[in-house]
Amino acid sequence: PLPTLFPLPDLRGLFSTFLRDKIIKLKLHLDSQPVCTSSLPLTNPFDGVPLCTFKPVSESVVKNLILKSAPKTCQLDPIPTPLLVECLDTLLPSLTALVNSSLSSGVFPEVFKTALVTPLLKKKSLDQNELKNYRPVSNLSFVSKIIEKLVLSQLSDHLSANNLYNRFQSAYRPGHSTETALLKIVNDLLLALDDGNVSLLALLDLSAAFDTIDHSILLHRLHHDFGIQGTALDWFSSYLTNRTQSVSIHCYTSEPAPISFGVPQGSVLGPVLFVLYTASLSTVIEKHSVLHHSYADDSQLQKSAPPHQIPDLFLSMQKCIDDIKSWMTLNKLKLNDDKTEAMIVSSGRKSRSLSFSFPDFITVGCASVPLSDSVKNLGVTFDCHLTMKTHVSNLVRSANFELRRISSIRHLLSTDATKTLVSAFVLSRLDYCNSLLFGCPQYL
Repeated sequence: PLPTLFPLPDLRGLFSTFLRDKIIKLKLHLDSQPVCTSSLPLTNPFDGVPLCTFKPVSESVVKNLILKSAPKTCQLDPIPTPLLVECLDTLLPSLTALVNSSLSSGVFPEVFKTALVTPLLKKKSLDQNELKNYRPVSNLSFVSKIIEKLVLSQLSDHLSANNLYNRFQSAYRPGHSTETALLKIVNDLLLALDDGNVSLLALLDLSAAFDTIDHSILLHRLHHDFGIQGTALDWFSSYLTNRTQSVSIHCYTSEPAPISFGVPQGSVLGPVLFVLYTASLSTVIEKHSVLHHSYADDSQLQKSAPPHQIPDLFLSMQKCIDDIKSWMTLNKLKLNDDKTEAMIVSSGRKSRSLSFSFPDFITVGCASVPLSDSVKNLGVTFDCHLTMKTHVSNLVRSANFELRRISSIRHLLSTDATKTLVSAFVLSRLDYCNSLLFGCPQYL
């Protein structure tokens, strides 16, 4: 339940004002930062076969996509999605014509540019009275998402055919997941331990990552780096411009407010456009010989060195983070300094001799980030010796907690219902990223 400190109409307006003012202040802060444009990484222009137009789609393609999509309904939909699916054969020719008209003309329909923002608490443990603890998820029209999915399909084919995916980014691409990203990081850390080195691991986080994307920079990157031209580029420009959003709480909805920057959270294309927007950040990191891997807006930096070179290791990582922060500012993004985590990874035998041989924090912007004994990375807890003991302990504790919850209502459940709950709340936790436990002692 939402906090009842204010009447609902006032709370609705408060959320709307908060979201707008927060992003505007963040943009003004970023725009005011003194940066040197020469520090931008120079990427080579795209030299493959460009994506100039989108191919028209057949009725069968549209029908299959609609039937495969979750039948979710938004308040913006003219009819409920289940009813649309029920009448699909009748509506299919009109829907297909609408989709193909948008793809061929390079125009995203204005009626689909409105979003209803529902504030969702990021974590149950956070204070419900703090508005910063809410995530502004956009609810969009069902048909608009169908158009986005068809565009994403052709965009993905173009990126794959020209090998344009960032190999250090695991989000929103086939065959990649949080598990593959974490396997890459753990593998690099274990190889460093095998060589007798220690590693400095830094986990970076962004503030309102999707909400501060600059449209002109994004369109330039789509054209220059990824070869999107002509009508296809016009379509993306139309998709980004003249968007509006309203805040919806219960049965109350605020007046629409214009959105001149950012991509909507909850959209199909938004996350992929964010990944393309930040792809050139890898160039900045590679200059410092720092290993890195990202999943959406979560970035992991890792650099290893022999124990006697720990001061140089910290200096190199510090310079890398400073350059990342400068690049973020130049590109209208902002590191969340307070949520950055850092940890030294070493073997158990070296830990005692290293305890006083390195600084106890790294600096990110104005924040001093202390080194931790364990960090949580994409839902998995890493300890400073990579034993996975802390992760297993947390996993067992959470699984037992869910089992106790289910057992309290077991007498009310059928066998099938019990199996469903155990699968959803217990087995899913045991299955998540369990390949990271490979090589652990049998008792773990």
